[in-house]
Amino acid sequence: MHDFPQVHSMLHKGQMELYLRWLDKYERKTWEESPIGLILCSENDQEQVELLQMEQGEIRVAEYLIELPPQPVLEAKLHSAVRIAREQMTTRLEKSTRLDDNY
Repeated sequence: MHDFPQVHSMLHKGQMELYLRWLDKYERKTWEESPIGLILCSENDQEQVELLQMEQGEIRVAEYLIELPPQPVLEAKLHSAVRIAREQMTTRLEKSTRLDDNY
């Protein structure tokens, strides 16, 4: 049997959505993209993140470390993050180039 998502997770999401809507309505400039929110957690409960659909909107969830993992694990995570960032950058550049070619 699964436990229901903890109430504080839903409160954090609701509070973040309120902040993001306020920023979007009152602070965002016309040339800026919509704001995004980042909720940092000491533990990332992937099931709660999925059930609350936090990765589908403007809210992202990240886990912070309270102690460093062994160096090989840390190096692997760093290399993976760099690889993902490069892939995203390449994808954005390709999309931008295609858009430029269509004009």
